[in-house]
Amino acid sequence: MTLTQRILAARCGKKHVDVGEMIMADVDLALGNDITCPVAVKAFAAAGCERVHDPDKIAVVLDHFAPNKDIESARQCATCRNFAHEQGIKNFFDVGQMGIEHALLPEKGLALPEMLIIGADSHTCTYGALGCFSTGVGSTDLAYTFKTGKLWFRVPQAIGVTLRGKLKENVCGKDVILDIIGRIGVAGARYASLEFHGDISSLGMDDRFTVCNMAIEAGAKNGIFPVDEVTLEYVKDKTDKRFAKTVTADIRYDSEIIVDLDSLRPTVARPHLPENTVTLDEISKEKIKIDQAVIGSCTNGRLSDLKAAYEVIKGNKVAKGVRVIIIPATQDIYLQALKLGYIEEFIRAGAAVSTPTCGPCLGGYMGVLADGETVIATTNRNFIGRMGAKTSKIYLASPYTAARAALLGYIG
Repeated sequence: MTLTQRILAARCGKKHVDVGEMIMADVDLALGNDITCPVAVKAFAAAGCERVHDPDKIAVVLDHFAPNKDIESARQCATCRNFAHEQGIKNFFDVGQMGIEHALLPEKGLALPEMLIIGADSHTCTYGALGCFSTGVGSTDLAYTFKTGKLWFRVPQAIGVTLRGKLKENVCGKDVILDIIGRIGVAGARYASLEFHGDISSLGMDDRFTVCNMAIEAGAKNGIFPVDEVTLEYVKDKTDKRFAKTVTADIRYDSEIIVDLDSLRPTVARPHLPENTVTLDEISKEKIKIDQAVIGSCTNGRLSDLKAAYEVIKGNKVAKGVRVIIIPATQDIYLQALKLGYIEEFIRAGAAVSTPTCGPCLGGYMGVLADGETVIATTNRNFIGRMGAKTSKIYLASPYTAARAALLGYIG
């Protein structure tokens, strides 16, 4: 079986599951945030439910509109706080302790190899980087899992992604996944499992989180890496559990994609789809002027991402007329960046540094675009109106590429 099939089979008590099979599986962790959890809480109450199945298998993170941007978002967060208190949910993360959910949960050791994780957020597929099955669901599905600890799944087909070679300098996981999406399109992996193998040691954990995070942008049900030395090193201080490396020799995929890491170049996705990719070498000739640069999000707000931006920005000033917003993904990452001097350099260069939040990624706050404005962002979506006005334009890129554009004033 594929990596995904093995986990699904184990969680539904079977020795084997087939592609297309409908199963009811035990869920190890169910995640909600300040936008999706209130809807789940309402559905939970409407169904007459009083107590959750297991409060220790639920996590609630206030990150999309927190710190609260307005009265309505304050009400949503209050709903989450009350629910977490009433149900005894200890994995509740509020302002001052929270981070962007998909960076926070692995950091806290809540996402681990072999787990089955669901979340009412499409980028829950991030945790596949740790060798677990994780996917996004709707808020009513989340409510059902709150009550039962289970959820139904259709076993997805699998697409094998073979990585060959080694990433060059200034090329990272964001470029890997943008290259893949550019080749297969936003529906190229629809309801499939993207399973990465080959020379995966070239990718650190932060790269793998980024790659799996954007599996959904290719239409995938989930993305997943096998457990190797890099994975084991990452989780060893986060849990007392011990895991074995994944055996991948017997896996047969429905189709295969090969990625030549040696030849991969920094990549940019033009508006208004993640599949509209072009290399930085090509697009730099156009000198596309930007009004704003955003470095952060659940895709690229980790310490290595901030380091990549720091290496470009240190000792320089952002271009006149360009607004630069940098958002560490968690409080711990913020502290590490402070100690390393990254934050001071960002501020001296003329950038704004924010507390952890999803804000600008979804056009919520902390960086909403006006009519006709252009942003280069390390976020995961560049749909029409995603970060503000419908006439604004979003270019997706790595922290390295976004930081370069911040200094130049154009993509180059």
